[in-house]
Amino acid sequence: MNASTVATHRQLILADLLARPVAAQVFADPNRPILASLIAGRCCGAGVLPAHLGLSPAALAQLWADYFPGGKTFLPPQTLNETPERQDIIDLLLAHRAGQYPSEFWLANIVATACAGNEHLWRDLGLADRGELSRLLFNAFPALARQNTGDMKWKKFIYRLYCARDGVYVCPAPSCRECIDHANCFAPEE
Repeated sequence: MNASTVATHRQLILADLLARPVAAQVFADPNRPILASLIAGRCCGAGVLPAHLGLSPAALAQLWADYFPGGKTFLPPQTLNETPERQDIIDLLLAHRAGQYPSEFWLANIVATACAGNEHLWRDLGLADRGELSRLLFNAFPALARQNTGDMKWKKFIYRLYCARDGVYVCPAPSCRECIDHANCFAPEE
């Protein structure tokens, strides 16, 4: 498929997911469109997330039942090796969660899983752009997101916070092979 066809397919999947009837509280969750976008992206082959999105079978079933009822959308199988710090990243995110919606627990697991990828975090999640990732983090983990005052790339920022908790200040994200200068860390993502 060419890029235009993939984009159209993604939009159709996204529209289908968001058109599904849900409870009022779920409809009001600002994380629902982000979840739909990452699922749509994953359906189109974007991102590194496995078909279970990094969730337990029970959590994945709950996500589908509550947020996108009416049948699961096929997510192609994909293998991703977990990082040893995955649970620590989940804990870091949950320590900064908004405390408004159950989706925050799912997103902590999904984001921590995607951190094992080798691309920018928004791409590893299968999102359409970095703005969606910023909305996800500001909605679900606002106390963490507000700390990124220099607009550092999100994966690097999350790992910087993770390592700083243990007093380690030179801690690259798993996709970094060596230290990168300040200009690259804060350069716009394309």
